[in-house]
Amino acid sequence: MAKHGKKFEAASKLIEHGKYYAPREAFPILKQAAHAKFDETVDVHMRLGVDPRHADQQVRGVVVLPSGTGKKIRILVFAEGEAARIAQEAGADVVGMDDIIAKIQTENWLEFDVAVAVQQVMGRVSRLGRILGSRGLMPNPKAGTLVQQPTDIPRVLTELRQGRVEFKVDKTSNLHVPIGKISFTADQLLVNFAALSDAVNRAKPASLKGQYIRRIAVTTTMGPGIWIDAMQATNMKAEQE
Repeated sequence: MAKHGKKFEAASKLIEHGKYYAPREAFPILKQAAHAKFDETVDVHMRLGVDPRHADQQVRGVVVLPSGTGKKIRILVFAEGEAARIAQEAGADVVGMDDIIAKIQTENWLEFDVAVAVQQVMGRVSRLGRILGSRGLMPNPKAGTLVQQPTDIPRVLTELRQGRVEFKVDKTSNLHVPIGKISFTADQLLVNFAALSDAVNRAKPASLKGQYIRRIAVTTTMGPGIWIDAMQATNMKAEQE
């Protein structure tokens, strides 16, 4: 069993072992327990009652976090002609087509966080499937990064910069989603958590029988985790309306 440092052990004492906290209780304690010298990321981990081996029990979606992510992202847009001009004017960090595809293929260039593409060029972008697919960087409609019309590019880039994140259940039926930084206020983290909880609930597979969200934990990069009451998390949206 791995040994933790004194700071981690001290932080752990702030959290009651075995307790499931209300969301509003959890984030002030999480902030108090943070002890790293850098701005730690706050992650939500959800254990779902789905079987991802079945196509009709996949859980995937996107959510725009109201408080943002606290991270500056680098956006690549695969486009040419008028679409490239629109992407450049919308503030994309890198815009290109065959030149960028060649750079990724020959130099393994991956200095971007999100890739967006226009539908018309996706045939050529698909050559990068093996490279981008395994890293979750391939533009796709479910993530909202494959756009039908060039005029959609500014909206997508704005949402990405404002805090648009993708979530997808993994092979072990878990979701792992960053919702901000520990420098955020507890209320900012709570609002982002509520938005994610609502989005995950709306992505519930119609074929699922039984409990959907089984367990929820929130953690920081270096700190201890806190269990959150799944029932209260599920009802957050209704309480706020």
